[in-house]
Amino acid sequence: MTRIKAGIIGTGFIGPAHAEAIRRLGYVEVAAVAERGQDLAQKKADELSIPKAYGDYKQLLADPEIQVVHNCTPNHLHFEVNRDILAAGKHVVSEKPLAMNSSESRELVRLAKDAGVVNAIDFNYRYMPLVQQARVMCQKGEVGRVFAVHGSYLQDWLFKETDWNWRLVPELSGDSRAVADVGSHWCDLIQFVTGLKITRVMADLVTIHPQRKRPRVEVETYAGKVLKPEELEDVDINTEDYASILLEFDSGAHGVLTVNQCAAGRKNRLYYEIDGANCALSWDQERPNELWIGRRDGANEILMKDPSLMHPEAREYAHYPGGHNEAYPDGPKNLFRNVYGYIAGTRKGGDFATFVDGHNEIAICDAVLASSRAKQWVDVEY
Repeated sequence: MTRIKAGIIGTGFIGPAHAEAIRRLGYVEVAAVAERGQDLAQKKADELSIPKAYGDYKQLLADPEIQVVHNCTPNHLHFEVNRDILAAGKHVVSEKPLAMNSSESRELVRLAKDAGVVNAIDFNYRYMPLVQQARVMCQKGEVGRVFAVHGSYLQDWLFKETDWNWRLVPELSGDSRAVADVGSHWCDLIQFVTGLKITRVMADLVTIHPQRKRPRVEVETYAGKVLKPEELEDVDINTEDYASILLEFDSGAHGVLTVNQCAAGRKNRLYYEIDGANCALSWDQERPNELWIGRRDGANEILMKDPSLMHPEAREYAHYPGGHNEAYPDGPKNLFRNVYGYIAGTRKGGDFATFVDGHNEIAICDAVLASSRAKQWVDVEY
């Protein structure tokens, strides 16, 4: 197979995760990294054993060897960097959100179509083995008509008023925080699994900590460093820590989503339940190798991740035998397998999330913000 060379822009929490997942494919080389300034770029390149380091991402885009670029920058840079990647004629894999608002994301969808390059967005939870199994069960009619859905995305990494991250700054992260950051994953996942589309929302957004303590020096995401009081300053917060969202789907089904980044003990709990006419399904990202199947007239069951027990269409997403667990790092790996396989001509298209999916999630977030402000149901304008 022809070797493909990739570049990564941004090396915070998610950039190294992209590098690791890419390398697991075997035929893709992480050939370059770009950061803010040459010194930082070289430091990160040395840490990650990447041969080329660029202090300006436009230098990476000008490198003729780089065929695919991963945009792992902070949210406020996504639109500009994605636009420049497309202008350079490179294939692009972007972190979410695709941009800061739906006007920008709609423009990126148009530019990607005009550029004719492969474009993908990292909705990585789609590619967990039992998520794929749940999707196939819905497609085959095993779940039946979807009556309702409910679920949550709960975290505790912003539980304390002293917890700080750049995502708390609207200028860097956007007007929505908890919903845009993690609730978007849930909305994408439930639409992907059920095949339904969210058409209307009714949202209640709450800022649990109206004021937080910000470090006077930069701290990396999830670093967990404890700072002294004199190293902190008070900052007003106006993005949501918590959200309750009523949902309506194009089928007429309804649902509810709870998002909370101040939920003690919940580290990264993305959970959904689908109540269908034939059975119910539920899945918990913190227990990713179990799919609960609920029945009215028979025994409930828990399907353990085991390729031999899964539908053939989902089986290829499980790379190890039953009893050998697969988890978070395997989602991006499966996504990148699909993207790079399509670029290499060994896989069909349509089995990875694109800029269109990224735009759709921002449209939902825009509707959530509008609903919270107006205190009423709001249509999602895709």
